[in-house]
Amino acid sequence: MRGLAVASPLPPAAAAARRWPRASFSGRETSTQCWKYDLSQDRSLGGSLRIGQSQGSLLRHHSTNLLRPAAAAISVEQDDINTYLPKGDMWSVHKFGGTCMGTPQRIQSVADIVLGDSSERKLVIVSAMSKVTDMMYNLVHKAQSRDDSYMIALEEVFEKHMAAAKDLLDGEDLASFLSQLHSDVSSLRAMLSAIYIAGHATESFSDFVVGHGELWSAQMLSYAIKKSGAPCSWMDTREVLVVKPSGPNQVDPDYLESENRLQKWFSRQPAEIIVATGFIASTAENIPTTLKRDGSDFSAAIIGSLVRARQVTIWTDVDGVFSADPRKVSEAVILSTLSYQEAWEMSYFGANVLHPRTIIPVMKDNIPIVIRNMFNISAPGTMICRQPANDNGDLDACVKSFATIDNLALVNVEGTGMAGVPGTSSAIFSVVKDVGANVIMISQASSEHSICFAVPEKEVAAVSAALHVRFREALAVGRLSKVEVINGCSILAAVGLRMASTPGVSAILFDALAKANINVRAIAQGCSEYNITVVLKQEDCVRALRAAHSRFFLSKTTLAVGIIGPGLIGGTLLNQLKDQAAVLKENMNIDLRVIGITGSSTMLLSDTGIDLTQWKELLRKEAEPADLANFVRHMSDNHVFPNKVLVDCTADTSVASHYYDWLKKGIHVITPNKKANSGPLDQRASYTHYFYEATVGAGLPIISTLRGLLETGDKILHIEGIFSGTLSYIFNNFEGTRTFSDVVAEAKEAGYTEPDPRDDLSGTDVARKVIILARESGLTLELSDIPVKSLVPEALASCSSADEFMQKLPSFDEDWAKQRSEAEAAGEVLRYVGVVDAVNQKGQVELRRYKRDHPFAQLSGSDNIIAFTTSRYKEQPLIVRGPGAGAEVTAGGVFCDILRLASSLGAPS
Repeated sequence: MRGLAVASPLPPAAAAARRWPRASFSGRETSTQCWKYDLSQDRSLGGSLRIGQSQGSLLRHHSTNLLRPAAAAISVEQDDINTYLPKGDMWSVHKFGGTCMGTPQRIQSVADIVLGDSSERKLVIVSAMSKVTDMMYNLVHKAQSRDDSYMIALEEVFEKHMAAAKDLLDGEDLASFLSQLHSDVSSLRAMLSAIYIAGHATESFSDFVVGHGELWSAQMLSYAIKKSGAPCSWMDTREVLVVKPSGPNQVDPDYLESENRLQKWFSRQPAEIIVATGFIASTAENIPTTLKRDGSDFSAAIIGSLVRARQVTIWTDVDGVFSADPRKVSEAVILSTLSYQEAWEMSYFGANVLHPRTIIPVMKDNIPIVIRNMFNISAPGTMICRQPANDNGDLDACVKSFATIDNLALVNVEGTGMAGVPGTSSAIFSVVKDVGANVIMISQASSEHSICFAVPEKEVAAVSAALHVRFREALAVGRLSKVEVINGCSILAAVGLRMASTPGVSAILFDALAKANINVRAIAQGCSEYNITVVLKQEDCVRALRAAHSRFFLSKTTLAVGIIGPGLIGGTLLNQLKDQAAVLKENMNIDLRVIGITGSSTMLLSDTGIDLTQWKELLRKEAEPADLANFVRHMSDNHVFPNKVLVDCTADTSVASHYYDWLKKGIHVITPNKKANSGPLDQRASYTHYFYEATVGAGLPIISTLRGLLETGDKILHIEGIFSGTLSYIFNNFEGTRTFSDVVAEAKEAGYTEPDPRDDLSGTDVARKVIILARESGLTLELSDIPVKSLVPEALASCSSADEFMQKLPSFDEDWAKQRSEAEAAGEVLRYVGVVDAVNQKGQVELRRYKRDHPFAQLSGSDNIIAFTTSRYKEQPLIVRGPGAGAEVTAGGVFCDILRLASSLGAPS
């Protein structure tokens, strides 16, 4: 077999005896533990096994005694220990994972990092090279499955390490490593052959095979460090770390015995730099084992505790611990510090921090753990220690992180017969324990009427069936009303050590979820208040995570925007958003993402945000046929952004008719379209935020002023105003000898009128604004209740086109000139106004005359003016005046509503 042309020191079917590799890096040969493959003691291999014995003759028995120690204890020279292990701050511990050890170049980088540490003594824990642990487990799986390809897979393992060593080492170091590698692979070949024959691998066999990845990476790194001239020894931690099983897939360290063995090991090799294997250990009986999940991190924490190290640094491929999963929250930030408890909580809820057991060894000795990025050494990383450094008491600091767990089911056991009955909870969870399910969270009302708990979705069927069997009688007689399963759930947890001492954290969290239209199914919070846990629909989980994260200012307040109608007003709004987006993000923590633009014929969609610098070009080149239902579905189904708003910049009644449904879907609505607010009253109910400041007065603060008056207890008596910028322009310029038709034509040419000026002159637009203000004032009026004086001559109402209307309009100039002359003779001007009479509960739209010193007579251009007469402003009305028409000011009014929405969702106001 290529690459394995070395005579095996052991028979191919069984190994008679093997001595572990000797290390001589400190100048003399050292004694290491001896292991013996005693196949005669393993009944799974049928007692004594002769070379060439047929596989079919093996007895089908199983035992874990195949790998036995040749001696009861580590072989140590009998002379007194005269080199004692120093302990304390002189030690720094570094752990490098498989990614960090993935290539020869990375192993050399690890060596450089270790040599660059100024600590007096250094202990380095390493994992196997990237992917090697999986390759080793695959070897065992293939061998016990009697898959002949295990030999080819073993050759791949050999060649991977041989190639790495040749790139990294040279001279005697390379020769020594390759010699040891050949020997190890030959022994593994014999071991795997025995497993192949037996068709079974004990846990000890499997752990023994898998542990070689760490042995080889530790040896290579120690040679690399030694090559730089620094004295270095490598440690097989199976000689030092002693553990005992404590449950399924879990072990506990024996600190006393491990400390004794470490002292003995150090007495033989008192190096200043020690490279140790991670993940692997031994039982008290000297049987090889592993530290199970996250074993290398655990190894580093245990050894750091044994030497009372100054610090344990976990080197990985990220800059530190994030405030949330950066794959779900792009604005997640690196946390500078975490308490042990916070890290513990976060890891329980699935955050990629550390396994809780990794924290235990260092926590008892108050040793900090630092998470750092090997590939970005300039990043300071995250320190996990007893007390967080930031202790300023604000909400930003008290909630450190958010984490989620998906694929859960909620089990609800409910019934009046549970209340006050001792042992009900015990009975429920005894059933769950017997099934072997893992309870993630428990919530119980104080009335004891119901208990609900979350379990992995894959385990819920067994849990439900067992509960129905256990409580069959109680369900039959009605003491329990139901055992209910709610599938498709996720958990969101807010984690922070000081939440217990900071009022309002829960209120802010649930307010953020409510504003994102997210329903919470269950809640749990321990008295320690290290975390607040909520159960919600899995489809809402990412949106909930982003909403909560944004609300606590750990990221930008992100708002996904859909623009309907990219015409004059919509296009102007898009340009305003483009110009201001960077400023809002930098100064106000508001991140506006336009994820959809639709016109009447085409639409442009994006999951993360359209480039507004070229939205017109994209809409022309990459658009698809417009479909309002699909457009709204795109907004609703987007789980990247928690908050979504549809901005209707059309004047379309059919679009406005959908507002109610959009609001129920949890999508906010902002619009300058007057058709909804002046339509039937039953359309005005809303479940989310609905802003429409620009429906009256374009960008003027008319609605907000009116609401401010009402909310502070004022009473509206009368509202009168010039609400149409078009008609304001026409009557402001209808002076001297100018004809009415000329002024209308000028307004049309300037773009102030609708394509058909009759839409403005009819007064319907003003009537809609009167209805909006009347309803805001508390009046229940419909559009049909408003008498409107149309400025369109009755004879011209039936004209077939706008051009025909404009051609015939001059024939009525004489009538308009007469009205103007009469007003001028009385020292007055003509103005077209809308009126809300709150006292008499009515409204009207008409042409009125005002004295030249009246505020309404002093307008210019297309200005609007509105006068509020109230209980407080009875003698002198409150007047709001300013530009009331034009795309810029109308789009600006819509933009203000967008910012008002962002403020209500958590951004600074």
